Amino acid sequence: MPTQNSSIHGEWSSRLAFILAAAGSAVGLGNIWKFPYMAGENGGGAFVLVYLAFIALFGLPIMMAEVLLGRRGRQSPINTLKSLCQQEQVSKLWSVIGWSGMLAGVLILSYYSVIAGWSLFYVLESAAGGLLAIQEQAAEDLFTNLLSDPVTLVFWHSIFMFMTMVVVARGVSNGLEVAVRFLMPMLFVLILILIAYAISQGGFLQGLQFMFTPDFSKLNGDVLLDAMGQAFFSLSLGMGAIMMYGSYLPQTASISRTTLAVAIADSSVAILAGLAIFPIVFVNNLATAQGPGLIFNTLPLAFGQMPGGIIFGTLFFLLLVFAAWTSSISLIEPAVAWLVETKKQSRLKASIVCGIVTWLIGLGTVLSFNHWDSITLFGKTVFDCLDYLTFNIMLPLGGLLIALFVGWVMREQAVREEINLQQEMVYQVWRVLLKYFTPIGLVVVFLSAIGII
Repeated sequence: MPTQNSSIHGEWSSRLAFILAAAGSAVGLGNIWKFPYMAGENGGGAFVLVYLAFIALFGLPIMMAEVLLGRRGRQSPINTLKSLCQQEQVSKLWSVIGWSGMLAGVLILSYYSVIAGWSLFYVLESAAGGLLAIQEQAAEDLFTNLLSDPVTLVFWHSIFMFMTMVVVARGVSNGLEVAVRFLMPMLFVLILILIAYAISQGGFLQGLQFMFTPDFSKLNGDVLLDAMGQAFFSLSLGMGAIMMYGSYLPQTASISRTTLAVAIADSSVAILAGLAIFPIVFVNNLATAQGPGLIFNTLPLAFGQMPGGIIFGTLFFLLLVFAAWTSSISLIEPAVAWLVETKKQSRLKASIVCGIVTWLIGLGTVLSFNHWDSITLFGKTVFDCLDYLTFNIMLPLGGLLIALFVGWVMREQAVREEINLQQEMVYQVWRVLLKYFTPIGLVVVFLSAIGII
């Protein structure tokens, strides 16, 4: 079956547009909400070092492979894998990569939207002066009361899902590209402003030491699995988003250079987020190991006490909203594209259907913080189960299958033709990483995490 030359959904206008879009997909709550608290819980420097190693050795090779698949198939992840299976004359069971990615994207967005809703709540709370001179108990009560109020959570969850689907419904050039061209530069400006403020407040050297002085005694199987999951979550790998965005990549654009630019931008934002947050944590004598509440529970206390806290607190939570927004539109795009291709629905109708389904699943996360907090599976609430299933299982497993398919199943001629790497040495290094090192490394980390080795 011949390779499609273009996607029916449109195409990025330039390589820069793809970089901004893919970076927008990668740069999200995983960088600004999840990375700092996971680094805080896992000893700082050691976690950061392992995370960066996983980005380079696992994330980048798989990201190149995922973009390659997307551009080769020029369709939604499911239909791309079906077409490529037919091209390569292999079992259609490999299309599970597409199904798994699309499902992971929907599940992640279902709880991602709820957390992004917290950010919207805190933007207004900070702007209205609600955090001004707030004390520790009041800051904890504010967050606790928010989580215990399902009506408020559903309201902000609904607002954020609506924001997401408005962009997605407008398509590639009029929706996705326009949004990321505005949101990504704004995101970088906001984070740099916050870093400058953190430097002015002191504690910056302490934050640097915490993030870049490794304590390897903190490393164990769970930390390695968390770092691997963070690398995949941060780069949006295994959830169909990068494959979908790759399908819109012009044929003349270099996959290797564009993915490298995205990986650098993504890792930089994660590091910059830590450099913006940890100095504020240290200068206010807050604990680093605060878990998911680090940003929503402890930082409001810091913003409430500092000069200009209303302005900088509002900017910080606005940064979170922007980061979540650029990621959320990529999470749902594969499902919307699949409905348009397979069910012949209009983009507007497909967006509405996907938005409603994702919103409904998100109600489970909303209720897991209040009415359903006692309903658990293996000690995990609905939110915890969704987070663990996607973050620690589905994304790395999806990445492993992508590596195996591109490295072992696709004909090397087809791979060479699509990846189009001019430097033979670079191609061979990428090929070896993808075929051998990355799959073996992923399996070893999995087995270590569950205690087999």
